[in-house]
Amino acid sequence: MVHAFIMVKTAAGESEGLLAEIRGLESVVDAHIVAGNYDIIAEIDGQEVYDVLETVSSSVQGLGGVSDTKTYIAMG
Repeated sequence: MVHAFIMVKTAAGESEGLLAEIRGLESVVDAHIVAGNYDIIAEIDGQEVYDVLETVSSSVQGLGGVSDTKTYIAMG
């Protein structure tokens, strides 16, 4: 099992709507609006690293209003 944290930067005023969409994605364990360089942090679980990266590239980055993402794979 691979656990990852996805930092999501959104367009102005889009965070709340995107939070609901991100929470609705199948591999997302949890997601929160945060203050800082990114607007949302999502936790994702996948069987393999490829599964996590696939979720980010095809699902999260494809949502309208997402301007940037950064993926951090948990090491322990």
